[in-house]
Amino acid sequence: MKRNLAILIAVIIVAVGAYAIFHKSNKPTPSSTNNSTKQTSSSTVNNSVLTTKTDPSLGQYLADPSGKALYIYNADTSGVSNCTGSCLSNWPIYQATTSATNLPAGVSTIKRSDNGQTQYTYNGMPLYYFTGDSAGQVTGNGVENFSVAKPSTASTQTQPSSGSSAPYSY
Repeated sequence: MKRNLAILIAVIIVAVGAYAIFHKSNKPTPSSTNNSTKQTSSSTVNNSVLTTKTDPSLGQYLADPSGKALYIYNADTSGVSNCTGSCLSNWPIYQATTSATNLPAGVSTIKRSDNGQTQYTYNGMPLYYFTGDSAGQVTGNGVENFSVAKPSTASTQTQPSSGSSAPYSY
């Protein structure tokens, strides 16, 4: 009886050990998970003003350091904001909070003619938030002639197929 009990205990120990080894070896390590899912791109941005985030359907987009998506208005031109008045109620500007000197590459500022505020730009295009977003959301893309800002060339993004390219008017 003792011999059978000893054999049974040995079999259980071997089975539990094999189970633990098998399941541990099949779990990806944190470094292998990061390496296998990390997308590298020469157009990523990560600095004190802008960071690159990824959306499954939109790909890479620009966000502020807290992760909130940034947009461009397709009626703007380089260095000029055409979103004024009531447009700003849904599309508040990404207001500059740092000195206009020593800004990261591609980032600059403009002084708005309507309210005198200093607004961040990327590759010359003024940047905005969408009031319907919170950090990690990109719900304003294609809404009211705004597009999510892309890290490569915000000034050469294509306009959405719907909507007018005329300046915002109410």
